[in-house]
Amino acid sequence: MSKQFSDLGISAPICKAITQLGIVTPTEIQQKIIPLVLSNTTDVVGLAKTGTGKTAAFGLPLLQLINTDLPVIQAVILVPTRELGHQIFKNLEDFAQHLPHIAMAATCGGIPIKPQIERLKQPTHLVVATPGRLIDLIERKAIDLKQTQFLVLDEADEMVSILGESLDTIITQIPKEHRTFLFSATLPGTIKQLVQNYLNKNVVQISANMETVGNQGIDHHYIVVDPIEKLNVLMHFLNSKEGERGIIFCKTKAAVNKLAKNLAINKFSSGALHGSLSQGIRDRIMEQFRGGHITILVATDLAARGIDVAAITYVVNYHLPDVYEVYVHRSGRTARAGAKGLSLTVLQPEEVSEITDFETALGIQFTAFKKPTVASIEENNTLLWAKQIFKTKPNHDVDLELKTKIKTVFHHLTKDELIEKLIANYVLQSKNEPVEKPIKKIKRN
Repeated sequence: MSKQFSDLGISAPICKAITQLGIVTPTEIQQKIIPLVLSNTTDVVGLAKTGTGKTAAFGLPLLQLINTDLPVIQAVILVPTRELGHQIFKNLEDFAQHLPHIAMAATCGGIPIKPQIERLKQPTHLVVATPGRLIDLIERKAIDLKQTQFLVLDEADEMVSILGESLDTIITQIPKEHRTFLFSATLPGTIKQLVQNYLNKNVVQISANMETVGNQGIDHHYIVVDPIEKLNVLMHFLNSKEGERGIIFCKTKAAVNKLAKNLAINKFSSGALHGSLSQGIRDRIMEQFRGGHITILVATDLAARGIDVAAITYVVNYHLPDVYEVYVHRSGRTARAGAKGLSLTVLQPEEVSEITDFETALGIQFTAFKKPTVASIEENNTLLWAKQIFKTKPNHDVDLELKTKIKTVFHHLTKDELIEKLIANYVLQSKNEPVEKPIKKIKRN
C-alpha cells in the first residue's frame, strides 16, 4: 500500500487542504524530504528533476513547523524569478487554506517595493523572495530576519549566478543556528561549492527521480535543418500541434523577439517572454497562456522559470542549450502531472555530434524527428497564407469606389475560380522569394 501524507507526519489541516487540491499520493522526493524536515535538525540538499513536487516537499513541513504564536518571520524561501516566487506563494496559500493564523508575504522584484514594505509592517511568518528584492529590503531596514529559523534555496542551480555576494548579506541577518534546505534539479560544481560554503557539515543529501530528465513521460527528439529552412520547418511542426500548448526556447532576448514577430506575422497564437519586458506585460502574457488565449510561448530560459502549466504538451529548443542543466529545465516544462510530452531540439548540421554528449550526461535517449519534405513545407506555407488571409480584419478605410472597381474585376468568377487564381498567384510569387522569408503581411492603405 502506498504511503499517504499523514503517514509522513503531515497534520490533518494540511492533509485536508492538499486532498481538496487533488494531491493524494506523495511523490518520491516528498516521501524522502518531508519526514526529514519534520524530524531532523540538520540541513538538507534535495535533488530532483522539475515537475516532481519539490514545492510541497519543503512547503508542507515548513507550514507545519511555523509557530503562529510568534509574529515574526520564521522562514525565508529564495527563488530566482518573480514568476516562480508567485507560483510558490500561491501553492503555499493553497496548502495553508485551513491554517488561518499563518501569515505569508511575497517580496519579489519587478513590482513596486512600497506596498511590500507596508505589508512587512504587519505580522509575517513566512516570506517568499527574490535575492535582489530581499537585499533591497534589508538595506532599507524594512525586514527583520533576526528570528528566522529556516532558509530555503529553491532552484539553486538557476539562482547561483544571481546570488553572488548577496547570500553573505542575507546569511548575516539570520541567526547562526538556522536550517538551510537547498533544492536543485542538477548538481554542478557551483552548487557543490555553495553547499560547502553555506550548509552544515552534516548536511543530508537526498536524490529522487534522477534516473531520467523530469520523468518517463518525455520523448526527446532532434531535427537537423539548415539555417535557411529553420523557420519554415518550425512552422510546419507548430501547424501539426495546432490547438496544443507549447514553449519555444531561444538563447537571447533578441532571438525571442524576432521569432515571436515571425510567428505573429504568420498568425500563430503566440507571445514573447523575456526579462526586458515590463512585469505588467509578462504577467498579462502568462495569464493569456494559462487561460489558453495564446497557445505558444517564446521565451528565454530564465523568464520561463516558474511556469507550471500542466497542459504543456511540447517544448522546442530552437537553439541548443550551452549546458546540460539548461536542457533539464527546458524539457521539464512538459509532461507534468503524469502527462506525456515531447521535447524537440532543432539542430544545425555542425551541432549533431553534441547530441551524444547530452545523452551521456543526462542519461536519456534522443530520437531523430522526421524532417518534412520541401513539398510538405511548401504546402504548409500555402495553408499559413490562407489562414493569414482568413484572419485579416477588413479595412473599412479603403475608398468605396475602389472597392466597387475591384469587385467588378472579380464579379464573373465563382468562389472556386477565385480561390484557384489566388493560390496560383501565391505559388508564382513564392517561387520568386527566398525560402526562409516569412509570409509578408499585407499592408493597409
